[in-house]
Amino acid sequence: MNVPSMPLRMRPRVVFAGHTRYDLPLSPSLARKWDAVSARLHVRVIGSAGSTRETDEDAVDDRFRLFRFPNSRPLEGLAFYASLPVLAAAEIRSLRPHAIVAQSPYEGISLLPLLRALGRRRPRLIVEVHGDWRTAATLYGSSRRRALSPVANRAAATALQHADATRALTGYTARLAQEATGRSPIAVFPTYFDLHSFSREPRVPLPETPSVLWVGVLERYKNPAGFANAWRAVAQRVPEVRLRMVGQGPLEEVVRSLMREFPERVDYDRRLEPHALAKRYDEATLLALPSRSEGMGRVILEAFTRGRPVVATDVGGIRDLVCTGHNGVLVRSGDDNALADAMIAVLTDRRYASSLAAGAAADSLQHQWTAERYADAVAMMVERTLQRNQP
Repeated sequence: MNVPSMPLRMRPRVVFAGHTRYDLPLSPSLARKWDAVSARLHVRVIGSAGSTRETDEDAVDDRFRLFRFPNSRPLEGLAFYASLPVLAAAEIRSLRPHAIVAQSPYEGISLLPLLRALGRRRPRLIVEVHGDWRTAATLYGSSRRRALSPVANRAAATALQHADATRALTGYTARLAQEATGRSPIAVFPTYFDLHSFSREPRVPLPETPSVLWVGVLERYKNPAGFANAWRAVAQRVPEVRLRMVGQGPLEEVVRSLMREFPERVDYDRRLEPHALAKRYDEATLLALPSRSEGMGRVILEAFTRGRPVVATDVGGIRDLVCTGHNGVLVRSGDDNALADAMIAVLTDRRYASSLAAGAAADSLQHQWTAERYADAVAMMVERTLQRNQP
């Protein structure tokens, strides 16, 4: 619906609540996203301050309410979810929002008691489903979280069932939401990705030297240990192959170990800006994505945009994007040998790799979600929710 910006007083008022870290001033990518959304909605964002760079203490953005929590990861998460009802109550008093968009079922369950206490005139609650919440306690963060899995799963399901609407990112997460609630999501569209940085330069041919790229957080759900096992087999059978890994997280030692074993063949960047990451895709023959759980897989879209095939596990939302023999190869999750064989097949057959690359480039066209297109989808989601749930 590509609407022009309307006067602030006429826009639906919406609070976006999520355990996401923001730096001010916003990066160009996030600025494009929130400026586009703000042209359609009166926006307030609740999140955490600071992540990858120092926040400018003098920077001001009236749309954002950013709070600092203890540096310990477990304490930070607990502090955020415990504080969220208080933070949201303040925004409800000042903004009087029509709707609150919770970034996950966990923000949703934190907000439910507050919204119930407000009665019929409360803001409508939209809960987003980015992935399989049932894996959050078992595959993310500290292994000590596994004991919380039964409670966390019940809480997440309760949030989805009592929300006024849900929003999914892919067909896979839409099915998860429908199974949990008995009703279809009110909207299904991907989150905003800065594909501008990946599409502004012309694509380049596959590199002459075979190369594998890994991009992702070093968490258990991304399965870096399984990938490392597969890489060792690839390195043995394809002596000239190189590996570039990009990401950070608690399992960083997996990467450090590979660098010690293959000092001339493994390179590592903890973090790259989008324009620099686009160059890493150009240097790669394929992207490897051996996840154990994946709601969508943003890196798949980045790879497709640069015309690079993806070798990935057949889990979650990955299968909605990757098609074996067309734009990549899917293998069974947990099968390190199959992952290695699939990578070797692409790395050692340039004609096959080029065919997959062409399919990836062709498919990238349907995933070009600009900031404006994303903002249109968000505004339509809010409008439908308010129409369906009029007090």
